Amino acid sequence: MSDIKAIEYKIFEKIKYRDENGTEYWLARELVSVLGYTKWDNFQRVIDRAMLACKNSGFEVADQFAEVNKFVEMPTKPRKSNEQEIGFPDIGKTKTKAVIDYRLSRYACYLIVQNGDPRKELIALGQTYFAIQTRRQEVQDYFEKLDEENKRLVIRGDIKQWNQMLAETAYKAGVIDEKEYARFQNAGYMGLYGGEAVEDIHKRKGLKPKEKILDFMNSSELAANLFRITLADEKIKKENIALPGKAIHAHNIVGQEVRGAIKRAGGILPEDQPTPEKSVERIAREQIKQLKKKKNLMFDE
Repeated sequence: MSDIKAIEYKIFEKIKYRDENGTEYWLARELVSVLGYTKWDNFQRVIDRAMLACKNSGFEVADQFAEVNKFVEMPTKPRKSNEQEIGFPDIGKTKTKAVIDYRLSRYACYLIVQNGDPRKELIALGQTYFAIQTRRQEVQDYFEKLDEENKRLVIRGDIKQWNQMLAETAYKAGVIDEKEYARFQNAGYMGLYGGEAVEDIHKRKGLKPKEKILDFMNSSELAANLFRITLADEKIKKENIALPGKAIHAHNIVGQEVRGAIKRAGGILPEDQPTPEKSVERIAREQIKQLKKKKNLMFDE
């Protein structure tokens, strides 16, 4: 680790705690500001996705994301003589309020930064800091045991992250305006789907106008697209492509190469894969709702 990186990583070390057994942990209310989030509601959505990823990795959510009470001082409005303040002590111009917080394991923090906005510089730094190499193999082993719905959730989450990175790579290559980016995306799909563009795939699947084609792919079709996206990102960077036309062409070529690999392996081509009835978005909402019903172990600070 370089000296510069060591200094940068101290931002995470400063908010690290150890319990009586020497186990390290972090508090979500402190991590949120370090990672550059200004609104707790936005960070809570990241935590929700991380908790779902934790479940799909085979770990107990409550062990990694222990819900705790955090008491904060909140300003109060002057009370009228006929009003009563219930549940808070009368401490003048402030009142004590309990808010939700999480006691996070290192693995929980790792999942949070993996599900955060990769465009945030501190998220990228956190991804390196919290990376646990031994977990990757465990997650891969457990992935094979997942049912189809949970496999779709995992791969769709990876695609979301990689698509954001591919968009930045394309931008640096000169794909700047929306029309160019639409051509860039279509080029990749057309290579992989034998000439079908996004609109064609959307129509073939019988989706509603606002429904996303990636949300209505099975795990095999999603895996083919993830392969396309990661290879396209690598090709554009490796070849130092700096013209939009060349970037669009490169994406199409990568799509064709992935399609060719599927054919050579005797696999099912993406356009021949069945379309699931339930979207990935709906599956995620249902599972997050189930997770929130579970009672987590509470720790008072």
